[in-house]
Amino acid sequence: MYYYVLFLYLLNYLIEEDLVVMENEFIDKWKSQVKKGTLSFIVLNTIWGKELYGYELITIIKETTKIEIAEGTLYPLLNRLKKEELVSSKWVDQESGIPRKYYLLTKHGVTTIKEMTAYWEELELSIKKITHHGI
Repeated sequence: MYYYVLFLYLLNYLIEEDLVVMENEFIDKWKSQVKKGTLSFIVLNTIWGKELYGYELITIIKETTKIEIAEGTLYPLLNRLKKEELVSSKWVDQESGIPRKYYLLTKHGVTTIKEMTAYWEELELSIKKITHHGI
């Protein structure tokens, strides 16, 4: 009887541990999807009204949002934003002798980020209604 109870206890423990791992996996995947879905929005907002180089952009986003962006994620995204004509870039010589590529919004980028922000604010209000008051 003792071993049977011990077995049931261990089985229950393992099931609970698996559920916790499954819940964490779900949350991790969800966070990753949210990050991917909002990264363009975050980058465009960060550049808005400024000229920033890549590492500076990574640092500001990390300090402001706690989202860590790898260079291997940021630069392909910036290239895509350039192809969409939302961002332009320019090389600027530095005193160190190594030029930096600075990114800035184009006029089309400013128009786009304004539209994205309006949609984001609508979405935020809708989510607040659902999460704070229910449907």
